[in-house]
Amino acid sequence: MLRPGIRRLRGLRLLGFPLRGFPGRPRSVCSRQGEENPPLSAESRWKDRAETVIIGGGCVGVSLAYHLAKAGMKDVVLLEKSELTAGSTWHAAGLTTYFHPGINLKKIHYYSIKLYEKLEEETGQILAGLYNPGDGHIDPYSLTMALAAGARKYGALLKYPAPVTSLKPRSDGTWDVETPHGSMRANRIVNAAGFWAREVGKMIGLEHPLIPVQHQYIITSTIPEVKALKRELPVLRDLEGSFYLRQERDGLLFGPYESQEKMKVQDSWVTSGVPPGFGKELFESDLDRIMEHVEAAMDLVPVLKKADIIRIVNGPITYSPDILPMVGPHQGVRNYWVAVGFGYGIIHAGGVGKYLSDWILHGEPPFDLIELDPNRYGKWTTTEYTEAKARESYGFNNIVGYPKEERFAGRPTQRVSGLYKTLESKCSMGFHAGWEQPHWFYKPGQDAGYRPSFHRTNWFEPVGSEYQQVMQRVGVIDLSPFGKFNIKGKDSIRLLDHVFANVIPKVGFTNISHMLTPKGRVYAELTVSHQSPGEFLLVTGSGSELHDLRWIEEEAIKGGCDVEIKNITDELGVLGVTGPYSRKVLQQLTSEDLSDNVFKFLQTKSLKVSNIPVTAIRISYTGELGWELYHRQEDSAALYDAIMNAGQEEGIDNFGTYAMNALRLEKAFRAWGLEMNCDTNPLEAGLESFVKLNKPADFIGKQALKQIKAKGLKRRLVCLTLATDDVDPEGNESIWYDGKVVGNTTSGSYSYHIQKSLAFAYVPVELSKVGQQVEVELLGKNYPAVVIQEPLVLTEPTRSRLQKKGGKDKI
Repeated sequence: MLRPGIRRLRGLRLLGFPLRGFPGRPRSVCSRQGEENPPLSAESRWKDRAETVIIGGGCVGVSLAYHLAKAGMKDVVLLEKSELTAGSTWHAAGLTTYFHPGINLKKIHYYSIKLYEKLEEETGQILAGLYNPGDGHIDPYSLTMALAAGARKYGALLKYPAPVTSLKPRSDGTWDVETPHGSMRANRIVNAAGFWAREVGKMIGLEHPLIPVQHQYIITSTIPEVKALKRELPVLRDLEGSFYLRQERDGLLFGPYESQEKMKVQDSWVTSGVPPGFGKELFESDLDRIMEHVEAAMDLVPVLKKADIIRIVNGPITYSPDILPMVGPHQGVRNYWVAVGFGYGIIHAGGVGKYLSDWILHGEPPFDLIELDPNRYGKWTTTEYTEAKARESYGFNNIVGYPKEERFAGRPTQRVSGLYKTLESKCSMGFHAGWEQPHWFYKPGQDAGYRPSFHRTNWFEPVGSEYQQVMQRVGVIDLSPFGKFNIKGKDSIRLLDHVFANVIPKVGFTNISHMLTPKGRVYAELTVSHQSPGEFLLVTGSGSELHDLRWIEEEAIKGGCDVEIKNITDELGVLGVTGPYSRKVLQQLTSEDLSDNVFKFLQTKSLKVSNIPVTAIRISYTGELGWELYHRQEDSAALYDAIMNAGQEEGIDNFGTYAMNALRLEKAFRAWGLEMNCDTNPLEAGLESFVKLNKPADFIGKQALKQIKAKGLKRRLVCLTLATDDVDPEGNESIWYDGKVVGNTTSGSYSYHIQKSLAFAYVPVELSKVGQQVEVELLGKNYPAVVIQEPLVLTEPTRSRLQKKGGKDKI
């Protein structure tokens, strides 16, 4: 245990510093002399009604209040239990950086930095911030106070101390918010309560998957070499040593991210709650826990060896399982929004405040941030899982990320399909919204390990074999992670006709339909099956299950629709059986006629396969002949065994999602979240055939889409082929033309058909013609690419239709 006094420890000298917190110090522990402002006193007035109540006075909550009020919203109220910045904001290191691996999270970072640059001029606060090209840092306390001053300037009420003691939802969607000062009626509430967010969630029966972790950083006294510098040092991040380092006054500040085995989770707060009154306190420092990183920092920056440590800060920060915050409306609870789980709240605060403000005011997100959707988690996200993943995420903070990366802590969850035990020893599993799903299968003698790489690795040849399996014989894939909803009731058709841009399929048929935002962007893609009059099965991707369900539920309420909406994702398993022999195999197991004229493409029927009840849809994301079989989860193993036994003569075998991705790209099938999302409209994404602008219903986004069509497009999605050397596009790679970046890929794969790389990409309309040559940047090298006529490979229904019309010459 470190004790006050002077002590030299492996080259660093420890000057006296308190073991716990700094009582009465209402600012960032790293703010600079002469830059501290007294806390602005809270207002004494009270409101009985509010448009938006924000719970939590850290930098994120105050940023949201500022942006809502500045945008013109009246009656914005922020409630803070103690004082502004209490929790994690006041002791944050204050790093601000443009960089993030996510394309749209870069927008959040960029907006934050640009906002922080101009706040002083707007609000009159001294920010204590530094702008460096590409990087910098800022005093979190002064930042929060500047945002608070701006929020008040535009009419927001910031009330503290005002702890929320109860949240009561009302039948009209409003909330009664109880505090010691009285009750307040709110049209919506936003949980921005930091490490108290779990307690706020529990008030309404939600268990937010958040956990506080201890993060330490070290501040040195004056270092002569640093003091002598004419300009401030840039922020340094050392991935190998796993630490960041920046100048702090005339000394240095550096903070490590220790391994998951050494890092400390404050799990008692999860089981017993945050201690009452905890606000601007710290944990006892533990230098031994981070010593290997301290030594790495001294090796890289030798002046540290002579430096004196004047302070070690060990404070709580809140982690979600994947280290990303949870931002947006929450499924299952009306008008309840969250902005929680910020491991990097300072750089995210400005951008997230603007992002949420725009969403609240305009009814849709300004751009796609599905990776921050709070609905990416569900009932499967247990406390044990959250802790295991938070440890892993913290420990992996500075590792290199690879394409197709898998992280294994906390797996498997309780959410496994009925085939998990059957398949786990035969394949490499991938993680999809809590599910384990086969990515690729290996045979005896093949390298079965997880081998992440930027190049083609041990999965490449096995996936090629699976591709040929589907194209030439018959393959089986576990599709149980699909999100699945049952919708029925007298207003079901009216509801779906309003939320989908496509027509409603006839009874017994299926179609691909898209939900659009009011501005005409693609919010979701689902398959819609009309099972019986007024009853539908809706299917979506695993990652957008609750994301899509929330939208549908909200529109049902807005429209006063008499419908029953049930999430049956965990109840139903799904097997895909596809390939030229799929009909022959399945026909052995059912009395239902599966011939092409009787069971048509996109038709759906209830039948029995090996005496097991299934809903069969003739559809396959591979583009080949096939069926998806929806069945009770407990029947999965028996159904799988029956199909595999029946297909022995046809050489049946398994295939995984890697092969399916290669197959769908060759057929030019788009994927939601890649080729289309809230950043794209369906016209530029090439989805015109699924959008019926002439249908009678005034579906969401219809009018906006008409305007987009009339104005013309600026970019289009194209299909590219490129010859590379042992590397394939994955998505988000730059497209170059004439020495400039003109677009980006959205997804890609190796085409086992033409033995070249294949990718979707957005390019300017003038560069979208077939034959156009561009370049794709992969691993720092530009490869020639050409726009091709899509699809590269015709789908089975198209091939079959052409064959009937004109023989093989037309195919």
